[in-house]
Amino acid sequence: MYILGINVYHADASAVLIRDGQLIAALEEERFRRVKHFAGFPQMAIRRCLEIAGITGREIDIIAISRNPKAHLLKKAAFVIGHRPGRHMLGNRLDHLRRVHDLRIPLAEALALGIGALPRIHHVEHHPAHLASAFFVSGFDDAAVCAIDGFGDFVSTSLAFGSGTVLEMLERVYFPLSLGILYTAITQYLGFLDYGDEFKVMGLAPYGRPSFVDVLQRLVHLKRDGLFELDLKYFAHWSDGDEMEWEGGYPTIGKVYSTELERLLGPHRRPDEPLTEFHEDVAHSLQAVYETCVFHVLNGLWKRTKARRLCLAGGCAMNSVANGKIRSETPFEEIYVQPAASDNGTALGAAYFVWHQRLGKPRTFVMDHALWGTSYDNYDIRPLLNGQAEIAWPFRNGHPNTADMQVLRFDDSQETCRAAAQLLAEGNVMGWFQGRMEWGARALGNRSILADPRRANMRDLINEKIKLREKFRPFAPSILESAVSDYFVDPVPDPFMQQVYPVREEKRHLLPAI
Repeated sequence: MYILGINVYHADASAVLIRDGQLIAALEEERFRRVKHFAGFPQMAIRRCLEIAGITGREIDIIAISRNPKAHLLKKAAFVIGHRPGRHMLGNRLDHLRRVHDLRIPLAEALALGIGALPRIHHVEHHPAHLASAFFVSGFDDAAVCAIDGFGDFVSTSLAFGSGTVLEMLERVYFPLSLGILYTAITQYLGFLDYGDEFKVMGLAPYGRPSFVDVLQRLVHLKRDGLFELDLKYFAHWSDGDEMEWEGGYPTIGKVYSTELERLLGPHRRPDEPLTEFHEDVAHSLQAVYETCVFHVLNGLWKRTKARRLCLAGGCAMNSVANGKIRSETPFEEIYVQPAASDNGTALGAAYFVWHQRLGKPRTFVMDHALWGTSYDNYDIRPLLNGQAEIAWPFRNGHPNTADMQVLRFDDSQETCRAAAQLLAEGNVMGWFQGRMEWGARALGNRSILADPRRANMRDLINEKIKLREKFRPFAPSILESAVSDYFVDPVPDPFMQQVYPVREEKRHLLPAI
């Protein structure tokens, strides 16, 4: 049986294909559209899934969609009655729900089928899809499971216990209360306005001090049993402030903080203004407050489940700094965060939710690597290197200039690696391309930029000259598992780059570029 899972008309549109419970392909539409966090319909990702599997759309048995417009209708109605949001917000939401509800035409086009020939469609609520994406591929027989994000299908936080093929929902936190929105609000206040910029604030935080922790604690209040509330006077997402556009390209989100936040902290930073110590301190304080809230939620979940193992999902599960502290701040001993923990991963979760939770099929798959995308062989690559490819090159400056390119050929992979190591040791920066593309936001060795971390200038060189991004942005090291404890404090193996650990004090002078 083939199940196609999709995340559609939402940030990080994606498609996943499983066959009899085994993952065949997992792809994000942004990789083919070259639009970061592409939020339309994942047509190209769907077609590539079919190509990788060697099947046609007629062989798909079930389509699992990681949204359910009918979820929590009473909660939504109560919110409208109690808060009276503006017409613009209501119209925006209704338009989006209509797109998600009827996907027959774009699905038929992507699968090359008539509308009447489409397979069965299952709608899976957003947060159960998050939970399923973490637990069902973790390899854990049982575990506490937590999803935290901005919101999806009117839920921002969900707590569950997974056992075998069943996820038991324990608790939900509903819109407008959201730790994801808390982080987004301060991210926007600091002048980072693009969708998904929260990771920049996480990267900026280590440069600051906890000067504003007491101030930012006014925005969120911790309650019993691991729950929380926001002080909504500092936020605008629950009224007309949250204008969202998910269709046909880059996702955008309107300002989610109110003027009360600026009364509390002072004027916001414009994107073209320099970063100061004040902004660094606000970023540091936000990360500290966020971590306090997350550990409060997770400790509450542990008290309910007494589980040793934890599975995490949702956009907030991409906060690798917080993830790296969970074992020291909670009783959980083992943690699993799959590589596409954000909304891209809901396509994976929707497919496995249907396979296990609805169909009751046994678990036979564990995601222990992230290499589920497209691959290319020498037949595909050689014309590009020779400048002979007759393709529409999808880059800003057209086809790359290969006239003066020196092409070296090696007899085996060992010889290739020796030459690459020599080039890195000489201070060169290298693009490394091999095998199947990674699933998720992290470059994990198959589509990666490589450099020598022992050279102090490497971070600035890559940030400024190659990636064209802010100087403060960090890099992650790649290290042999056998040596990881020699360089990092209390680490565990993390093949998906989802947990950050401090470098040992005595080793820091050896790795100045990270």
